[in-house]
Amino acid sequence: MKELACRVLALSLAALALGPSPAGAERAGPGAEKAGPEMAGMSMEEDHPTALLMELASGTSLNPASAPAHMSHLVRAGWTIMLHGQAFVTGAVQTGPRGKNRIYSTDWVMLGGVRRAGQGALMLRAMLSLDPAGVRRGFYPELFQTGEVHNGRPIVDGQHPHDLFMELSASYTRPFGDSSSLLLYAAPVGDPALGPVAFPHRSSNAENPTAVLGHHLQDSTHIAFEVLTAGWDLGKLRIETSGFHGAEPDDHRWGIEQGAIDSWSGRLTYRPSENWAAQASRGRLHHPEEHEPVDISRTTASVLYSRSFGGGRLSTGFIWGRNHLEKGLDLDSWLAEGWWSFHGRNFLFGRLERVDRNELFADDPRQEAAFVVAGIRSFTVNALTLGCTRDFDRFEGLETGIGFDATLYRFPSVLDRFYGANPKAFHLFLRLRPHGKSAGVHGGAHHGHSMHEMGPDQRGRPHNP
Repeated sequence: MKELACRVLALSLAALALGPSPAGAERAGPGAEKAGPEMAGMSMEEDHPTALLMELASGTSLNPASAPAHMSHLVRAGWTIMLHGQAFVTGAVQTGPRGKNRIYSTDWVMLGGVRRAGQGALMLRAMLSLDPAGVRRGFYPELFQTGEVHNGRPIVDGQHPHDLFMELSASYTRPFGDSSSLLLYAAPVGDPALGPVAFPHRSSNAENPTAVLGHHLQDSTHIAFEVLTAGWDLGKLRIETSGFHGAEPDDHRWGIEQGAIDSWSGRLTYRPSENWAAQASRGRLHHPEEHEPVDISRTTASVLYSRSFGGGRLSTGFIWGRNHLEKGLDLDSWLAEGWWSFHGRNFLFGRLERVDRNELFADDPRQEAAFVVAGIRSFTVNALTLGCTRDFDRFEGLETGIGFDATLYRFPSVLDRFYGANPKAFHLFLRLRPHGKSAGVHGGAHHGHSMHEMGPDQRGRPHNP
């Protein structure tokens, strides 16, 4: 599988580098290497299929059109090539009997290319992560987090690393008339139309280095296999459906898994203006958890908001997700998150969660059985995180920030003997991402421009400020 994955990636990158220019397009000269699609022989208004694909976040999900995305790009041989990513080096300190201290790194990088193809546009995209190397012992410590496995055992109080290959995909869009278009997406590994934008790529979560506790009730399918999606844009609405392999990644993080398409999902997305993005979705996942082979029906809804004002920016998100387990158990998750930038270099961020957990003793079957006998099938956990980041100029072409956050928890007292009465978590981190000043497609959070601010809105029509 590693050999197959490497071949797919190599072919994608070769197509980006060597593909011929489309008919009628001009080659961008040396002085235009960091210019937008309008420099490739057409205006953004004429090339709105390309703009539509550039707005895709994880899979075919959408952030608000005005949200920054920390992306750099250049034009070569008719392709607009995009580089996007983020990395954290984090030191975690946790209190209580289950608390752990550890230093680890998490990251992801996206390389994509988009070009005109006939009456539409084509995008090839590879998203990679070195989490398998930066996260030691199979997971990083996160109290009350569960999901996936390490060495065949369920992970409890920890967040699994992402696979090396987070996405290898091809997307195609073709307009029909002024306000509608077809969207097709295929990926041996990618993100089906289920849930909001995944937390590593979500505009409202850009400053927080740790995973949301509700990840496996909201957006855990952002790394799925054998994904096929078809969507239709109609004005401000997008409706999509996907088929995919429902099993979550195993603990062999360096390869690509395979399996039959056995799960489905559908999603409706609505963006009333450049500052808002809302979605509602539902899916049926076939045996997603390796250690608990039951089907799950997942329902999610979310609203994301992003707006610049007074020299700063506010970005927020509100998300609900529910897993209905085949064995008759409903688990809910609620999340409010966001960040605010001010004075150019300062960020305040926060997260408030309420999550139902049924796997806190998945690694201790005897204790889990004791709670079931007592009639306790799940626990409701509340978590509040507050933090701040300060940017400074250290590396050319990168936004470099140092940040700190603290998390407080509230949970049923029956868990006190396992977690202590008042456990806490603290993180000190270094954050790196491409500088937004040179971005012509998306810009940095406080230096650059969004897609919307570059010209056309998400439907490809000119923007009038």
